Amino acid sequence: MSEITREKYIASPTTAASLAFWKEESFTVPENMLIVGEEEYCHALDSGKNAFAGFADEPYFKLVFRMSGKRIERPALPRGYALYSGNMKELSEHIRLCYGGGPDEAELKEYNRHLAHDPSLFVMLKDEETGAIAASGIAELDPRIGEGILEWIQVSPAARRRGLGRFVVSELLWRMRDKADFVTVSGRLNDASDPLALYKSCGFGEQAVWHILRKAHETE
Repeated sequence: MSEITREKYIASPTTAASLAFWKEESFTVPENMLIVGEEEYCHALDSGKNAFAGFADEPYFKLVFRMSGKRIERPALPRGYALYSGNMKELSEHIRLCYGGGPDEAELKEYNRHLAHDPSLFVMLKDEETGAIAASGIAELDPRIGEGILEWIQVSPAARRRGLGRFVVSELLWRMRDKADFVTVSGRLNDASDPLALYKSCGFGEQAVWHILRKAHETE
């Protein structure tokens, strides 16, 4: 992996690296994996060299929200829901409910050790009628370059299409309004829940696509 300078990353965080800057600094690409930008990926396919034969491709999008010049107001709570200060066990359980997998309680507690950890950037939304967590989200903040990073944004299957995901994203942006210069987010491009549309509706742009290529036999 070529070294990414802060200046290059800040100028174009979506195309400079597939990961957030602080993760890119320490991440080592496994031997069975390639991470390739859209331009390089398409060029390789067009060349006919079949450079990625034997690899399974999973494309991810990356977007950025530029804080400069934006008036960020706190979103109104959706009717019937309330902000909830839960614990890591509850948050982990909600992530796993929504994704069918994800970090366990111990892994979420490891967030406290990250240089980008900010305890104010954990959001949970509770259904006032049922008492169940309906939506949740986590963001991180790298104060060295002013990058906010949306990590886990999820809505319970039964509570979707009610604007809860938009609320969580907007709430996290509001909480970072005086801390971050820009906020990045990544997700699976072909996810059935269409997170790309959600983030674009919240003002994210400068879309880039990164291809996560794994040896085909390693994905089975």
